[in-house]
Amino acid sequence: MDRVDHFQRKHPVIGFPLAVVYKFFDDQGNYLAAMLTYYAFVAIFPLMLLGTSILGFVLGAKPEWQAEILDSALAQFPIIGDQLGRPEGLRGSAAGVAFGTLAALYGALGLAQSLQNAMHVAWSVPRNARPNPFYSRLKSLILLTTAGAALLGVTVLSTVASTTTTFFEQGERWLLQLVTVLVVGVGLTVLFRFAATGQHSFRRAAPGGFSLAVMFQLLQLGGALYVAKVLVGTTAMTKTFGLVLGLVGFLFIGAVMAVLAMEINVVIARQLYPRALLTPFTDAVSLTEADRRAYASYARMQRHKGFERVSVSWDEPEPAPEVEPTRAQGEPERLTDPAP
Repeated sequence: MDRVDHFQRKHPVIGFPLAVVYKFFDDQGNYLAAMLTYYAFVAIFPLMLLGTSILGFVLGAKPEWQAEILDSALAQFPIIGDQLGRPEGLRGSAAGVAFGTLAALYGALGLAQSLQNAMHVAWSVPRNARPNPFYSRLKSLILLTTAGAALLGVTVLSTVASTTTTFFEQGERWLLQLVTVLVVGVGLTVLFRFAATGQHSFRRAAPGGFSLAVMFQLLQLGGALYVAKVLVGTTAMTKTFGLVLGLVGFLFIGAVMAVLAMEINVVIARQLYPRALLTPFTDAVSLTEADRRAYASYARMQRHKGFERVSVSWDEPEPAPEVEPTRAQGEPERLTDPAP
C-alpha cells in the first residue's frame, strides 16, 4: 500500500482525481447534491408550466414557433423533454401562470440558495464571511438570471441549428455539440464566479465550468439512451414511474457533477493535491501538505464571529506497533543466552 501511495503522490494524473474525490467526500458532497436535486425537482415542473403558459399567451397565433422553442429548450432534459413537449402535456392559462410563478419562485430560489451553500462548503468559507439572508437571496436572483441567459443562449443556438440544415449537415453535428459545450461552459463559469464568496475570479471558475459542460453533454447522451432503451415500448404506468425515477436520477447525477466541478476548482486553486491515500480511513498516515491545508480550512470554516479565532495544530501520529516476525514452519526455535 505504501508503494501505491508513493506512486499516486508522484503522479498528478492519479493524485489529482483522487484529491477531487476525497474533497467531495470530505464536504459530504452527496448530501449537497441531494439538496440541489430536491429544489431542482420542485422547480422544474412549475418552470416548464410557466414557460409554456407564457408562450401560449405570447405566441398563440404562431403554434409552429412555440413548438420549435419548446423542442429546443426541452431537448436539454432528455428524460422528460418528450413528455412535457407534447401539446396535451401543459396548457397555458391564468391559473397556470399564477401557480407556476409561486412554485417556480420557491423552487428556483431554493436551488440558487443550495448552490451558494454548496459553493461555500466547497471553498470552506467561514460562517461569518457568508452573505446575510437578504443579500444571499438577492444574489440568488442574479444567479437565476445568469442561468436563464445561458439556457436562452443554448435554446437559440439549438433553434438556429435545427432550422439551418444546410450548414449543419449530418457529418457536421459534432461542430454544433462543440459550440453548445462552449456556450454552456461560459455560462457555468459565470455562474460559478458569482455564486462564490470572497476573492474569486473567472480563471478560477473556468476549469469546473467547462468540465461540468462536458459532463452534462455526456449526461444528455446517457439520458437519450435511457429513453430509447428503457421507456420505449413500456406500458403507460411503467412509463410514468420510469419518467419520474429517470428525472430524479438525471437531476441527482447532474447535481453530483456540479459539486464535483466545484471541487475541481478548489483543488486546483488551493493546490489540495496530492492527498495521503489512506487519510479518509485511518489516523495512522503521514499527511501531505495538501492534507494539512484541507483539514485546517475545514476547522476555520466553523468560525461564526469575526472576533473568534480558530487555530490548528498538529501532533505527529503514533507509530504502528511493531509485530515480531513469525517463524517459518519447520524452522527450529533459536535460543539465546540471557544477558548477565
